[in-house]
Amino acid sequence: MRLIYILLVTIFSFSNFQAQTQPWKGKFEPIDNLLAPPNNYRTASGAPGRDYWLQRANYKIKATIDEKNNVLTGEETITYFNNSPDDLNYVWMQLEQNVNKKGNEDFGSINNNIKDSITTRQMQFLTRAINFPAGYAINYVKDGDGNNLKTMVNNTMMKVKLNSVLKSGESTTISISWSYPITDRSMFLLSREGYEYFPEDDNTVYLIAHWFPRMAVYNDTEGWQNQQFQKLGEFALEFGDYEVEITVPEDHIVASTGMLLNEASVLTKTQQKRFAEAKKSFDKPVLIITKEEAEVNEKQKATKLKTWKFNASNVRDFAFASSRKFIWDAQAVKLPTNTVMAMSFYPKEGLPVWEEESTKAVMHALEVYSEATFDYPYPVAISVNTSNIGMEFPMISFNGGRPKNGKISDGAKAGMIGTIIHEVGHNWFPMIVNSDERKWMWMDEGLNTFLHQRTVAERYPNFNSVTPKSIVPFMSGDTNILRPIMTTSDNELFNQFGANFYLKPTVGLQMLRNSIIGKELFDEAFKEYANRWKYKHPNPSDLFRTLEDATATDLDWFIRGWFFTTEKVDMELSNVKWFKVFEENSNIEDQNKSSKIKVAVNEKSANAEAKDFRDGPEVITMADTPDAAYGQFLSRMDDKEVRKQLTGKNIYEISVKNVGGLVMPISIEWIFTDGSSEIDTLPAEVWRRNEYEIKHTFIKEKEVSKVNLDPNFEFADTNMMNNGFPKTETKSEFDSFKEKKKGN
Repeated sequence: MRLIYILLVTIFSFSNFQAQTQPWKGKFEPIDNLLAPPNNYRTASGAPGRDYWLQRANYKIKATIDEKNNVLTGEETITYFNNSPDDLNYVWMQLEQNVNKKGNEDFGSINNNIKDSITTRQMQFLTRAINFPAGYAINYVKDGDGNNLKTMVNNTMMKVKLNSVLKSGESTTISISWSYPITDRSMFLLSREGYEYFPEDDNTVYLIAHWFPRMAVYNDTEGWQNQQFQKLGEFALEFGDYEVEITVPEDHIVASTGMLLNEASVLTKTQQKRFAEAKKSFDKPVLIITKEEAEVNEKQKATKLKTWKFNASNVRDFAFASSRKFIWDAQAVKLPTNTVMAMSFYPKEGLPVWEEESTKAVMHALEVYSEATFDYPYPVAISVNTSNIGMEFPMISFNGGRPKNGKISDGAKAGMIGTIIHEVGHNWFPMIVNSDERKWMWMDEGLNTFLHQRTVAERYPNFNSVTPKSIVPFMSGDTNILRPIMTTSDNELFNQFGANFYLKPTVGLQMLRNSIIGKELFDEAFKEYANRWKYKHPNPSDLFRTLEDATATDLDWFIRGWFFTTEKVDMELSNVKWFKVFEENSNIEDQNKSSKIKVAVNEKSANAEAKDFRDGPEVITMADTPDAAYGQFLSRMDDKEVRKQLTGKNIYEISVKNVGGLVMPISIEWIFTDGSSEIDTLPAEVWRRNEYEIKHTFIKEKEVSKVNLDPNFEFADTNMMNNGFPKTETKSEFDSFKEKKKGN
């Protein structure tokens, strides 16, 4: 014993020396070095700290659309609250419209490849062959006393130098007058706003977003978030209250963030009556403006103007849509703590599918997301139909999907409904759980897609939805160009950002929920994260720490592999050994006469690697345990009872290799010779001592004919051909599935 003790101390000391001189970077080591350390603002549990703070910006805005010239003009007064511990002598504001200006470095750089055959629209994206005006004209920037403020514009960011230092705990007022040409959305790739022109009736649908100079985020982790807008990475914004007046042609209908304040001034008596009915209609939408009425509006072309007034509380942004083409329907949705108006605005080109499905999809999103996180807190949730887009803002989203000549395929319909659910879902992530889209796209797109897919699976079970199978083609790709999820938004390859920022985080969360943590515990942790960080600015570390804190589960191995690397899952079932216990020198029926047991004999060497079960079980002997093996223990195990428990049982030792690099739980399907089956699951922790290969022993009453790894495709295994035993050259079920999908 003393010798063993000395040996253990020596090994420990040497291991400790190695750890100090050459830090081990194993898959199960803590990820503390990958995350910002906790502090008074963000705790080690993942919750906001006792000193957490965030800035606030309230807006009063008046804006007018000049339909003849497609120009928006506006004036705003911003009250900015400095809740940080720092004194500020300047502030940064976002000017996203400048991304559309001629000469902007990012006009055509998102997907800038020329092919032998290219469409004129693709060439326009690349070259701006047809030029057009774009970008802000800033008329003035003044302080609360009317004095001019010095500004410096750097592309899509404007630095405003304050006339006096804005001290911690104080507020300041900034007034701005501006205008910009509203751009034609058909001219842009990744167009999130602008106008859509309808030549048939000479009308326009305006989608007005990131349309006013807005305060950039100032926070505890990086100070000013003043990264340039480069189209792919979206927005980082502060919360505030809005009072907005929107002046448009008299026959336009406006859909907007916020509550409509002057209903009597902008709606007819009939429209007001229908809107009142909609507020009490919980089973179906009420048409507030019908197709026939919209068609009459299309022909009017009013020259007089009308002002719509809205207010919105505790939102991070404000957007609206305006057109005389809109059909409008609305329905009340009852949530546990409040009632929300789900509404849709669409031109006649969206019929009949938008009238049938849009508001219903909004309702489903409101119900499922509220159950999974917290009740939707705002009074309205709006879906606006337009072309080639899915874009979210507080209380309103712009969504593509239209029939052709009144008809739509099942796939296109499912895509339209999915888009609406997804964009409405963004009200939670990032409109309320306010992550930094410009830096971490996956934190809003991935988490939102996860709940979007849950909504589809629960409310539209016949639709295809994302599963771990969905990410396999991406993770099987060229590792030289793959990038981790933890890549900032604008640094991802254009043709991969969908898979890396939307699908891979979604699949990761699905695996945590369904196969690693468990639904009940995961759902509680996910809800905890949402409630901890609603109306705040979470970072990735806050999510990771909350999931561990609220589940008592060590997820460092999963977070490290899935989020910080480009490794893939490829587990190989390299061998299965079969042993069966019988008494020596006896028949199976008479098994209690011998003190020695061995396995039924076969002619194959125990060292040879089997490819199937045809040679029968392998030979082993099981002798009594010698006294020396017990060391200083005086009690003894009952050798006979051990033999009795194992007699006639089938013992299987499986060997699994980690070929792809990512460790995962191991799901093993046993198919027995009588046709029945069962599944065992080993936790990921079985890889702790050897990250490259594990062996594990199972006892089965029945004889096994076949063994499969990951039979239900829970862990995104990229090569199912090496997951079976007996080993076969036959195509796996998963490869057949991929070929069938490709053929369709």
